[in-house]
Amino acid sequence: MKKLIIFLLLLLCMPYVIKGADTVSNETALAENAKSAILIEQSTGKVIFEKNSHEKIPPASMTKMMSLLLIMESIDNGKIKLSDKVVVSKNASSMGGSQILLEEGEEMSVDDLLKGISIASGNDAVVALAEYIAGTEDNFVKLMNSKARELGLNDTKFENCHGLDSENHYSSAYDMAVIAKELLNHKKILE
Repeated sequence: MKKLIIFLLLLLCMPYVIKGADTVSNETALAENAKSAILIEQSTGKVIFEKNSHEKIPPASMTKMMSLLLIMESIDNGKIKLSDKVVVSKNASSMGGSQILLEEGEEMSVDDLLKGISIASGNDAVVALAEYIAGTEDNFVKLMNSKARELGLNDTKFENCHGLDSENHYSSAYDMAVIAKELLNHKKILE
């Protein structure tokens, strides 16, 4: 997985590497069909390329990056363990969209739920973990918005932890890049 991520980043950076410039010119054909885009250097956060990077748009399943960030922080600070068993609620099992088909009352480890989120983009899995960490999805969403403020994300407001459309659920390419940068500080996520 790590090799795939590095390969994809290299492909995205190819015009930058070939030119040898400090930044990729906005005239470069990078992301020409995208509504908004950004490319940053992970360790420093330096913006290499951007196009309408602060435009507020629905983040869809990229919302799960913030959920995963809070989950990884909960693991790192000892609030939860990978081996913990999570009992799936009716609410979590009833999620639409992409899911891993969890059933109400089913037990699954935090580790397996993380795989369900990261690999299958499971809305049910992320809601189950959100409820496990914060008691309710609403409480978890408050944590997500608090973390967004802490990170200085001015173009983001979360209404849920999974990314299904909601009127006041939005983010920007810039804010998502900052979340991804923070998430990659947790080495376990690359597994």
